[in-house]
Amino acid sequence: MPVTREKIQEHITNQNTKFHLPEDPKGKKENLNSERPTRVLTETRHSQREDQSLGKTTGLPTTKLAEKRQRTKTLFKKFNEMNWPLDIRPLNKTLVQDNKWKKTDETQEKRRSFLQEFCKKYGGVSRPQSHLFHMVSRIYVEDKHKILYCEVPKAGCSNWKRILMVLNGLAPSTYNISHDAVHYGKHLKKLDGFDLKGIYTRLNTYTKAVFVRDPMERLVSAFRDKFEHPNSYYHPVFGKAIIKKYRPNACEEALNNGSGVQFKEFIHYLLDSHRPVGMDIHWEKVSKLCYPCLINYDFVGKFETLEEDANYFLQLIGAPKELKFPNFKDRHSSDERTNAQVVRQYLKDLTRTERQLIYDFYYLDYLMFNYTTPFL
Repeated sequence: MPVTREKIQEHITNQNTKFHLPEDPKGKKENLNSERPTRVLTETRHSQREDQSLGKTTGLPTTKLAEKRQRTKTLFKKFNEMNWPLDIRPLNKTLVQDNKWKKTDETQEKRRSFLQEFCKKYGGVSRPQSHLFHMVSRIYVEDKHKILYCEVPKAGCSNWKRILMVLNGLAPSTYNISHDAVHYGKHLKKLDGFDLKGIYTRLNTYTKAVFVRDPMERLVSAFRDKFEHPNSYYHPVFGKAIIKKYRPNACEEALNNGSGVQFKEFIHYLLDSHRPVGMDIHWEKVSKLCYPCLINYDFVGKFETLEEDANYFLQLIGAPKELKFPNFKDRHSSDERTNAQVVRQYLKDLTRTERQLIYDFYYLDYLMFNYTTPFL
């Protein structure tokens, strides 16, 4: 299927929803440990929630309401004056201590240049169309070393959060931080927990990193993790809905507990424009999680070279010498890691059309990060 410039621009433009500024961003509390539930992505937006809560507020004097409206207008004007996309900056390499990173550095520069040129050529947008707080909701903040890390699930994010916790002084080592502490402890700050000024200042001055993975591998890895092991969230929330819609004559037990979803059923759900349950960050496109054509990331790491890229990044930001990126598997450690060979085993149960449609679904990620088109 030929990919045209117009089609790419349409995808980039259509992934964004209308931009909203919250009613009172200045009054937004700077909750450093805020963690909104984002497992199921829906059309609900931060501004809608704030509007609802504001609608319940009664008795505010007219002068205060006028002041709030004026403050909102001023902030909106400032936002419109921001330069989007954010300028790409040269990596600060003054803290890199030896020459062994030369090849890694060359690869990194190629990735940065490729993504920048792709966005220049196909971006087609000069200002963000998404709600700002939603746009940065997957970005974690580490103030001491001035790092912004955009979380891409199934691309090493659990161990990256462990690194951030150590850098923050929340743990002495990455090796004694449990999975639950990483994902449910709410120890780390996220960028949408700051006000507009705090967000923009950090976007313009901190080192921004994103780590990505071959889209097909990431998809299969997510399916194996969430549906081939007991899971008290994904089976009842996603599994039951998937089995009910895509499995003819499903037995009562499967309908009741949502366990045993087949990969083909999962793919039918993924490709359905009328999904019975919303999208999820574990298989959402990177282009919609991290907005790489609006937020120019200073560092683009890949899961395929994870340890090498991550340890080079730690050198760049001046992390303690003894801190190295952990290489252990976060969960289901006895399972074979999802690789190209494992992916082929899952894809063989799909039709050629289904495989092509999966590629079409993720093709923006394939193109942005220069991944090879899979054998379909």
